[in-house]
Amino acid sequence: MELFPQAEYLASETFEQAMELVDRGEADYAIIPVENSNAGRVTDVHFLLPQTDLTIIGEHFLRVEHQLLGIAGTTLAEIEAASSHPQALAQCSNFLKAHQIKAISRIDTAKSCERIAELQDRHRAAIASSLAGKIYGLEVIATNIENDSNNTTRFLVMGKEKSIPRDDGSKFITSLVFRVKNIPAALYKSLGGFATNGVNITKLESYVIGGNFISAQFYIEIEAHPEAPAFQRAYEELKFYSESIHFLGTYKADPRRYL
Repeated sequence: MELFPQAEYLASETFEQAMELVDRGEADYAIIPVENSNAGRVTDVHFLLPQTDLTIIGEHFLRVEHQLLGIAGTTLAEIEAASSHPQALAQCSNFLKAHQIKAISRIDTAKSCERIAELQDRHRAAIASSLAGKIYGLEVIATNIENDSNNTTRFLVMGKEKSIPRDDGSKFITSLVFRVKNIPAALYKSLGGFATNGVNITKLESYVIGGNFISAQFYIEIEAHPEAPAFQRAYEELKFYSESIHFLGTYKADPRRYL
């Protein structure tokens, strides 16, 4: 709603389904949470994106506020268990432990609210946003129960646009996956160009695909636009020491990244 206030919103039960809707042309964009400031990684977008025809076209940092929600009239003392997405449960672990509330994992926060509304059990609650509680007719039992007062989730916006945005002097992030050659110090050598050309790498993660433990594959986020000469020089070194490179997108950095 912050990104596209006038849009029609389509619900999906999984991140894969959301991306498939865009792939099939049934939606314009998919907005996928990828990491949280408190609980870490949400989803492995580098696994999902290469399987689609989508590109990362933007990022969005959202301040996340979790509420404990139950049926009308329920008190905190009555709650024995709370259900939510595993990420939300992790982000509220201190509150749950302090009040001896059992955490129950569900597919997402909204489905948790739906289930609590169906059960009408005064001993069960959901952890979700106040908006989700309003949609399902639940009452706020405890407000802002997240561990961190600056609890923030980073989302990536996926679309079918293939063109790279014009370099207008803004800060840009370029995301890609690459597989290094199976030679000693391949990763060190492939990334050396970024160091010598003063290009900042903001994220680097390794992972294995296809059961191959010999040649590592990496997801990388680079604080630069591909048209920048420094990026191009660094990219030449990356390409020389890599077996394959797959661009996932270039997009403007959210200003809240630097707060």
